Amino acid sequence: MIVNFEDKLTELKNLISEAGIDALEELKQLETKIHASSKSEIAWKRVELARHSERPYSLDYIRRIFDDFTELHGDRAFGDDAAIVGGLAFLDGRPVTILANQKGRTLKENMHRNYGMANPEGYRKALRLAKEAEKFSRPIISFIDTSGAYPGIGAEERGIGEAIARNLRDFSQLKTPIVCVIIGEGGSGGALGLCVGDKIYMLENAIYSVISPEGCASILLRDAARAKDAAAMLRITSEDLLAFNVINGVIDEPAGGAHADPDAAAASIKEILLRDIADLKARNPSVLVRYRNQKILKIGHWNESSCDQKD
Repeated sequence: MIVNFEDKLTELKNLISEAGIDALEELKQLETKIHASSKSEIAWKRVELARHSERPYSLDYIRRIFDDFTELHGDRAFGDDAAIVGGLAFLDGRPVTILANQKGRTLKENMHRNYGMANPEGYRKALRLAKEAEKFSRPIISFIDTSGAYPGIGAEERGIGEAIARNLRDFSQLKTPIVCVIIGEGGSGGALGLCVGDKIYMLENAIYSVISPEGCASILLRDAARAKDAAAMLRITSEDLLAFNVINGVIDEPAGGAHADPDAAAASIKEILLRDIADLKARNPSVLVRYRNQKILKIGHWNESSCDQKD
């Protein structure tokens, strides 16, 4: 439909030009509105696909990509958090450590998994397993899929902010390869707690943002009904994040989304993991840390004049 509008606008411009009618300014304003609407629709479609109820979750990919996954539990301080799973597995014979957000499909599962929103003990469990991986020189593979960290009173009392901040600091210094894949929602600090790595990828229809479109619309736009507009403004799509050099690449999904063919989506992820783990394992661990930190420090550097021209 958007393409038809573009074609009609071009025809209308030609007709106006031939007739000598002075209406180009009005047409430009209309064109701007159509482009804005197009961006909003595209961004919101990605949000819907990232949240699709049949979209593969972390354990779905783990079962398809790895062999002999053994889940490990607990943070050795408070308890176990089912919103984050972690453990040992083999990637074509190579031992790796897996860390992942996990949502549930049924109400019972979501109550158990807390809808994929981790508490502090989840992030502390992840850090415990990451440091074990460093000790035994195992690569770390993270799957990110959460709307955010759990904002409950108990989580605040047990130090959710400190837990995420510690992960950001310590993961940046781990002397072992880390590859992160955002497979669905990458929401705020909840995603960042597992998304510090040498390579960060997003599935084509995944999203990654500091706040949900609904939250942004309510807080910044003062209108919850403008979530589609907020989605476009936040630049949350994989293409946006690749253009900003926040991620290293976009992994293509099957037509219709990853849920249309989970095996094909898993195969695409596995191909990337095999290539990057082999490459990163061949590098000096200290060099990995240095380049990882350089990559992190570059995020957020921008030029106002160039951004204005690009927009």
